[in-house]
Amino acid sequence: MAIDFLSQTVTELAEAVRGGEVTATALVQHALERIDALNGPLNAFVALDAEAALVEAKRQDDCIAAGEPLGPLAGIPLGVKDLEDAMGFVTTRGSAAFADGPSATRDSALVERLKAAGAIVVGKTNTPELAYMADTVNATFGPTRNPWNVEHSPGGSSGGSAAAVAAGMVPLATASDGGGSIRIPAALCGLPGFKPSLGRVPSGGAHAPDWHHLSSKGVQARTVADTVVALDAVLGPDPTDLRSLPMPEPSWLGAIEGAHLPAKVAWSPTLGYAEVDKEVAAICERAVGRLSDLGVEIVEVPTVFPHDPVGAWLTLTSAYNARTLAPFRGTEVWDRIDPRLRALVDNFGAGSAEALVKAEDVGHELNLRLVELFHDARILLTPTTAAAAPRSGEAGMVNGKASSAWVSFTYPFNMTRSPAGSVCAGFTAAGLPVGLQLVGPQHGDMIVLRTMAAIEAALPPSGRPPIAS
Repeated sequence: MAIDFLSQTVTELAEAVRGGEVTATALVQHALERIDALNGPLNAFVALDAEAALVEAKRQDDCIAAGEPLGPLAGIPLGVKDLEDAMGFVTTRGSAAFADGPSATRDSALVERLKAAGAIVVGKTNTPELAYMADTVNATFGPTRNPWNVEHSPGGSSGGSAAAVAAGMVPLATASDGGGSIRIPAALCGLPGFKPSLGRVPSGGAHAPDWHHLSSKGVQARTVADTVVALDAVLGPDPTDLRSLPMPEPSWLGAIEGAHLPAKVAWSPTLGYAEVDKEVAAICERAVGRLSDLGVEIVEVPTVFPHDPVGAWLTLTSAYNARTLAPFRGTEVWDRIDPRLRALVDNFGAGSAEALVKAEDVGHELNLRLVELFHDARILLTPTTAAAAPRSGEAGMVNGKASSAWVSFTYPFNMTRSPAGSVCAGFTAAGLPVGLQLVGPQHGDMIVLRTMAAIEAALPPSGRPPIAS
């Protein structure tokens, strides 16, 4: 059996391993060869352990030969975002503060569950320092590049994972989303991306989560079905996670079988405050028009929120990062922290307890607006980003002007803890992918996933990035 991570699904590959058509060793070897061939220009992986991965693959092959059952992710090579603990690897968080730390002695709950389902960790993927921005670049490992155009960013903070999957280095990688960090890289790399409701995938462990009330764990994969297969293996509560939700009763994979478009959706081109690149706006409008052609009633909502909640979001994230970096203030390591991150920590993270609580209150206020909106529509659609992928290391451009507002569509839905996803809506004239965001009501994960699957089937496939062809 020929192996091609760009055309074969996770389910097909795992079934082939369990059925003896291909070995787990062959899948891991293929991943290592792809990484060797493509990681130079992309810099998606920052650490590998080929020996340990091949040992685990051989163990699985021996299980198959002995007739022992393996899980739904049997033999699937896995990249782990470098904010997540994977046994034997240093969790650097993309930061000089942690790059020289000890190797993890146990897996995070997410990695542990993926491995229990049969996934095989091959290495760690790049992330911006402490996930503080949407461009995957840091002083420790340098920038990750976009497989569709290596001059451009894959987004962040799960940019290493998204680039690795989009280029076919691995079929699956872990990700997390505290302000768009799954959805933004997915949009910029031509992938689907889904942020589960906060607490669906556990974030517990020996230490408190880095971004308590904002960050949801998930995966990057090439299709909605692959995403759901992986999530089905990791959903459910964990006693160490104060925010974990009960196990959903039906299988999420079953929920997307025969997926259909909802009768009515809300469409907000700007959320009420975002300035959107004209080409990106036109591509998203065409995608929404295609849904209308297929019978979906589109209700345009010019203003979802009365103002951009970025100040409150920055207050929360900067306070979280200030806590993480507190032990390094006054040491030589402090000077090696990205100066932009230090400035955010100083300007927003040094606020009062009252300011922090007021920032949390904003999430409640935003959700009240969504409760009202979802009385009339099942799903909210928006652009995922306000512009296409910026050049690597740059803040982004909106209508020809430098701006960080290109990511202003995603973080409101971390503050509301809403399930939210992104699907590929089309491509710019320069060949860069553009994402369409889907947001659902509280705990309406299956509604979002079902709609993502239906839109994925209705819109043209994203195809193969030039670097991977």
